[in-house]
Amino acid sequence: MGVRDRVTAFCDRYQLRLPVVQAPMAGACPPELAIAVAEAGGMGAAGVVLDSPAAIADWVARFRAGSSGPFQLNVWVPDEAGADPAELERGTAAAREFLDRFGAPGEPGPPPPDFDRQCAAMLDAAPTVASSIMGLFPPEYVKQLADAGIAWFACATTLDEALAAQRAGADAIVAQGLEAGGHRGTFDPDAAEGTSVGLFALLPRLADHIQVPIIAAGGIADGRGVAAALALGASAVQVGTALLRAPEAGISKDWSASLDGLAPEATRTTRAYSGRLGRAAPTPYVTAWSEPGAPTPARYPVQRQLVGQWRRGARDGLDRVNHWAGQSAALAREEPAGEIVARMWRDASALLAAG
Repeated sequence: MGVRDRVTAFCDRYQLRLPVVQAPMAGACPPELAIAVAEAGGMGAAGVVLDSPAAIADWVARFRAGSSGPFQLNVWVPDEAGADPAELERGTAAAREFLDRFGAPGEPGPPPPDFDRQCAAMLDAAPTVASSIMGLFPPEYVKQLADAGIAWFACATTLDEALAAQRAGADAIVAQGLEAGGHRGTFDPDAAEGTSVGLFALLPRLADHIQVPIIAAGGIADGRGVAAALALGASAVQVGTALLRAPEAGISKDWSASLDGLAPEATRTTRAYSGRLGRAAPTPYVTAWSEPGAPTPARYPVQRQLVGQWRRGARDGLDRVNHWAGQSAALAREEPAGEIVARMWRDASALLAAG
């Protein structure tokens, strides 16, 4: 199937006018951003890993008040238990001691939301797509989604992960390259550093073995990236960092400034924010965790909870929000999200037609 046929089939399936999907960036995906993307012809998104069922329902209601377009809800699949309790305690103690350099902690936060209740809330919300990262949905939930007419997009960073998702019933694979900002979606959290496949090596690898549509994610921030991804076998692209500086995203001025002109090689992979590996801007807080003698961050979700606790109390050098950044951050523009999405597809279309 040629590029145009793949794109047309995908867009028809998900009621899109252009093959651009917003990345579900937890903490940076207000309904206003998703509405802008959907109204431009793409697919909006919300990352709901931090959200209660009530918060999920509220986001969906706000989105639907502004758009009748397609959208996805994304949640993390919990890590399997099995870490040694004594090791967890040692890691937590070391992380707490290191965080003391940034000031005194505040009050502990609430426990993480319950995964099963989040899944139930997504099912009730009836999005166009429910998407997973860090693993696969349980078989019974996959059946519930299918019975409700909700598609399942599964994030994969390797061919083995993609094949497992396809066997489990995924309707599409989000192929996440190492260039992507935010958390790396490897199924095994301890293997994330060693699972470093660039998107343009990953795409043809998956295209040669996967039968369901592939959505390319990682380092795509303009029409050139869109065209290249589609030419290599993707049916659509998923973009995150390219949208962060849009006014609808509403990120902090400090985070936006850290993206301005950020070189690809300057981004860092770090576990400092959550305990799971992610790509971020090299803020003083992030770089401190790679200094000689710095401890390994605590495991997820403990590190995330600790960082939240210190943010509620500290004021000295600790990033107030996670400064996630993909390797194409320098291409992100301060312009409306709808214009960004439309420009990317317009430029990609011109390149594909010229080819």
